[in-house]
Amino acid sequence: MTLDSAARKAANFTLNGLRPYPIAVTTVSGGRSNGLIALSSGSGSIIPEAPRVMVGLSKYNLTHDLVMESGVFVMHLLANGSEEVLDASLKILMQLGGSSGRDGDKLDGLSTKVGVTGSPILLDALSYVEGRVVNSMDCDENTVFLADVVAAERLQPSERLNIGDAWAKLPKEWIAQYEANHEPQLASAMELRGL
Repeated sequence: MTLDSAARKAANFTLNGLRPYPIAVTTVSGGRSNGLIALSSGSGSIIPEAPRVMVGLSKYNLTHDLVMESGVFVMHLLANGSEEVLDASLKILMQLGGSSGRDGDKLDGLSTKVGVTGSPILLDALSYVEGRVVNSMDCDENTVFLADVVAAERLQPSERLNIGDAWAKLPKEWIAQYEANHEPQLASAMELRGL
């Protein structure tokens, strides 16, 4: 089912309002680490003593496959603040969101430490939650993973970086590259949905 132009506009307005923060997701499987930038994520429980996290990952991405194999991931909020803090966040966003992990090591040059699940933690992020997958839902083009939070830490006292502020600071050349790289992912999603 596809929507007409007016309904598509209204849906995009509503859905974009639900994903204001870019989320860096990292994982590891079989000794291979990878990461990406996701916009579909959130809390997966109302129990403060036993938090859960949800993230939707496109089947087109290597990170999706590694999470399927290992059952672990780290979800990071990016930081906004001083020029140095913002530059570090934009570096993470561009590095994880600008290419495929199938083409090379997307974590190369980023400051990391190993988490309790073995997944890499991005030290320049604002904060993170580390999770072990307890359930997943196949959504044709992507998989929504639900995970128990097994570790968490706030790494900086800065504010959260929202997608509007990030997009306004990204180089125009990178945005063009991102959009070109996004086309095959979109085509794959449409094929998996039968559209």
